[in-house]
Amino acid sequence: MPYQLAQLNIATLLAPLDSPQLADFVANLDRINTLAESSEGFVWRLIEDCRDPKLPHPFSDDVIVNISVWRDLEALKQFAFKSAHAEIMWRRREWFAKMASAYSVLWWIPAGHQPSLTESAERLAHLEKQGATEYAFTFAKPFDLN
Repeated sequence: MPYQLAQLNIATLLAPLDSPQLADFVANLDRINTLAESSEGFVWRLIEDCRDPKLPHPFSDDVIVNISVWRDLEALKQFAFKSAHAEIMWRRREWFAKMASAYSVLWWIPAGHQPSLTESAERLAHLEKQGATEYAFTFAKPFDLN
């Protein structure tokens, strides 16, 4: 069965999304999302507003969520660390609080699967409790299917 790489990352906002402090972050969202979607190896990303009260929300209201699926780890690394996304990541302390616990997790999924917010939060919780395993891992300690 072919697999793809899912990723979740969360961030705690230092101010409301409509605040002057986050204006530059918000102004870059569409550009960075478009870059992701046009990147080699991009498969899918969660587009729903995770603050929608009809959706399960395992995080506090001041936490923003990003879930995406990629062909493989190398494609995600290329986007995350070697594209214009990297310059935005370097500025994250301007907009987001330093996280005391895990804020990013990777895991393999069957090709075509779209991970839910609940599933993604479970992977992050597993990583926090168990450390990197084949079930939930990090860039620093990846799990290879081969």
